[in-house]
Amino acid sequence: LSFLQERPRYVLVLLLLLHGTDSFYVPGVAPINFHRNAPVEIKAVKLTSSRTQLPYEYYSLPFCRPSQITYKAENLGEVLRGDRIVNTPFQVSMNVEKKCEVLCNLPNKPVTLTVEQSKLIAERIREDYYVHLIADNLPVATRLEFYSNREEEEKKKEKDVQFEHGYRLGFMDANKFYLHNHLSFILYYHREDVEENQEPTYRVVRFEVIPQSIKLEDLKADEKSMCTLPEATGSAPQEIDPSKENQLLFTYSVHWEESDIKWASRWDTYLTMSDVQIHWFSIINSVVVVFFLSGILSMIIIRTLRKDIANYNKEDDIEDTMEESGWKLVHGDVFRPPQYPMILSSLLGSGIQLFCMILIVIFVAMLGMLSPSSRGALMTTACFLFMFMGVFGGFFAGRLYRTLKGHRWKKGAFCTATLYPGVVFGICFVLNCFIWGKHSSGAVPFPTMVALLCMWFGISLPLVYLGYYFGFRKQPYDNPVRTNQIPRQIPEQRWYMNKFVGILMAGILPFGAMFIELFFIFSAIWENQFYYLFGFLFLVFIILVVSCSQISIVMVYFQLCAEDYRWWWRTFLVSGGSAFYVLIYAVFYFVNKLDIVEFIPSLLYFGYTALMVLSFWLLTGTIGFYAAYMFVRKIYAAVKID
Repeated sequence: LSFLQERPRYVLVLLLLLHGTDSFYVPGVAPINFHRNAPVEIKAVKLTSSRTQLPYEYYSLPFCRPSQITYKAENLGEVLRGDRIVNTPFQVSMNVEKKCEVLCNLPNKPVTLTVEQSKLIAERIREDYYVHLIADNLPVATRLEFYSNREEEEKKKEKDVQFEHGYRLGFMDANKFYLHNHLSFILYYHREDVEENQEPTYRVVRFEVIPQSIKLEDLKADEKSMCTLPEATGSAPQEIDPSKENQLLFTYSVHWEESDIKWASRWDTYLTMSDVQIHWFSIINSVVVVFFLSGILSMIIIRTLRKDIANYNKEDDIEDTMEESGWKLVHGDVFRPPQYPMILSSLLGSGIQLFCMILIVIFVAMLGMLSPSSRGALMTTACFLFMFMGVFGGFFAGRLYRTLKGHRWKKGAFCTATLYPGVVFGICFVLNCFIWGKHSSGAVPFPTMVALLCMWFGISLPLVYLGYYFGFRKQPYDNPVRTNQIPRQIPEQRWYMNKFVGILMAGILPFGAMFIELFFIFSAIWENQFYYLFGFLFLVFIILVVSCSQISIVMVYFQLCAEDYRWWWRTFLVSGGSAFYVLIYAVFYFVNKLDIVEFIPSLLYFGYTALMVLSFWLLTGTIGFYAAYMFVRKIYAAVKID
């Protein structure tokens, strides 16, 4: 009874955790208080495009430069994402308006772009590049207003506002290229409560920009670098002709507005999604479907098993005359070690490593500790956790290898530490060479690559060896029945017991439970969106674990009933069946959602997708394998065997 009274409280806590991700976060940095006239530094992060997937650093284009360029020291995650945070010549002071100011060069001497520079800018505009700036660690956003499909009367009153990350470098019209050379910054501040005699302090809570393209002749500039903007109707945009030199002025204006938004919730504007409601419904829908199916599966399996075990354990005289059938028949072969036990245990060790890493990352992110404001924190945490989880990976791999009658533990440990990470490193290195060739900031610099190798061989490898050593020394898993000397013959199998059919059947349920979330994750990776719904993700991860385990148990039960005892590898392959559907979904997403036409962006997309699919297969295969192994040991322990 006490549990029933407590239950609403548990549900409430869970809902608060799930919803908590978009209402608060543990800040990565302390708030900065500005006094009036204090400088607010505007920095550039990078240029990105969802059409090419290649980020470039800000000064790869001929923008105005400050007298001294300084790059911010970056963490591992930022480097891997292609961020190169650098100072800019924009002079912005807290709560000080600027009507229009010329950015570089004197007004009577406009910036002259060479033919090469003009070609490069035109190329970047054609590739749909966005520029990303930050002020006080807040990314710049462009406000998009549009009318939603509401009733006609309401349309006049209310517009829907959404924000686009960064601002467009320029636009194309009738095959001509136009550059956004004037930026109107709109910064919002929140006035902090101070005591009466103290100077008021302000905090930056939003950073918007309205980019404009204004022709050189229309920008009236004086000797003090001030300029006047033309009337909106009468101005012509600044064209960039890639076949000749172009002259233009880079200008900007600053406008400050007071806001009620508190500093702690200043990221909410960037994280507002237009379809949170759809998200909730889809998650609840998949939870209900999965638990309903899980319930049915569990009931069927438990009832069938009880019947089987009861029949097998009847100590009647009839049993001697009746012939045994079903899974009891293969009891003398079910624990016969499979082929290639070292590779199997190595892959499962990497799967355990991935499982621990993903579980901790999602849980920590759900509590709000890896918010988008701490740039690159998610990637850095994931890398370090994967290295340190090598202990668990090694331990489980070593113990399983010993159970499978393996003897060469040192070779097994080396295989565990290098097989999966080696494939990942190899693919990333090849892709990195292509990105280097494009001079993109997305290319991992050589020192970072060396640092990653040192982490792999200096942290991960010794930890895997340590775990493997203890796992191998520990008592092997206790198998409840002895294995016969001579292997039993396997009868001919029906068509539906084929491996590939099994993979297709087993992948549907786990994939169905998570494919909505997959869409949001893909958008975050490939379309430069922020992903922050870790509460949802945690729930989806739990559903995935439950559904993988159950499907795996059902598949191994059918296989043993068909008197096929070679279940070790098959369970691992079949449980990862949802990875096949993830691959198909990735191809669908590429064709329908992304506007990628060139070779290298396509190569990058499919290279990284292959890594995701491989990791997902290892993860789901490992979950399914351990569920099936526990199940097989349980059922054979329950029957009496002579």
